[in-house]
Amino acid sequence: MPGVTETDTHQSDRWVRYFARRGYPRARRLASGMEGTVYRLRDGTVAKVWDGRPPEDFGLTRRLYADIAAHPLPFGTPEILDVEEHDGVLVSYERELGGRPLRSDQDGGEPPARDLPRSETDALLIVLRALASVPGTEAMRRLVVQGDDRPLWQGHSRFPDALAALVERAAGRNRDALAAQVPGLADIVSRTAAALRALPGRADSVVHGDLVPPNIHMDEAGRPVAVLDFGFCTTAGDPAFEAAVTAAVWDMYGPHAAHHTAELTRYFARELGHAEEDLILYRKAYALITYDLFGRGPHDGHFRWCAAQLR
Repeated sequence: MPGVTETDTHQSDRWVRYFARRGYPRARRLASGMEGTVYRLRDGTVAKVWDGRPPEDFGLTRRLYADIAAHPLPFGTPEILDVEEHDGVLVSYERELGGRPLRSDQDGGEPPARDLPRSETDALLIVLRALASVPGTEAMRRLVVQGDDRPLWQGHSRFPDALAALVERAAGRNRDALAAQVPGLADIVSRTAAALRALPGRADSVVHGDLVPPNIHMDEAGRPVAVLDFGFCTTAGDPAFEAAVTAAVWDMYGPHAAHHTAELTRYFARELGHAEEDLILYRKAYALITYDLFGRGPHDGHFRWCAAQLR
């Protein structure tokens, strides 16, 4: 989550005053993320001020949250209590999720050690297994992956086919920038899409798509008690895709990032019954569908990471 800037503080004061007028005199800012800014209103209730999401699209998100919450999970997930619009900005009132982020960029701590602690890998297995138990729904299939212009499943009946089509679309968005860093890009895209389409059909479950440490909250005993921030790459899909992406993004920039990705990939393949080659294929697909979402050249860390995966 980004640090607070002077502009952020001004906006924060504006919304704190707004919530006070709405009957929450103790409202305070908690955090900002890609989707917006969260304020604690009182015990058990928070408000999210959404950044740039058109209100007419929010009903789908609300149905997504309800579909997930309809299944018993060993941790909390977002639950929307009410929604309103103020000055053209969407505000959702939600149940507060407990615990503390497993790891946060705001902690200022050391990067993860070469050997991830067992508590982290155990927590990841709990989360992956639980999400894989939530079946895919129509609301999930109607979601648009960030950076794209249509629902992922539009025109498709299988997740691998839908993902292959997205790979081809996304690679064309800024093809020249990526090709400058990845020799033989056209062949890589072609082979990746073909390999995806050759995958067998599997039962779909909810895919979070961004299980990074700040999005998993833990209790004092080290158990996951909340998973938040669905939306970046959320859809209905193959649980192996979720495992592959989690192994890839859990530590993208630390000194042992490549080692962690390789170890988690092998670990998830063994413990969850996925084929390791499928996880590697899905990791390449993830690089191709997200490479330009934060920057369009080697100055951006995510772009460099994606290019390195493809090379």
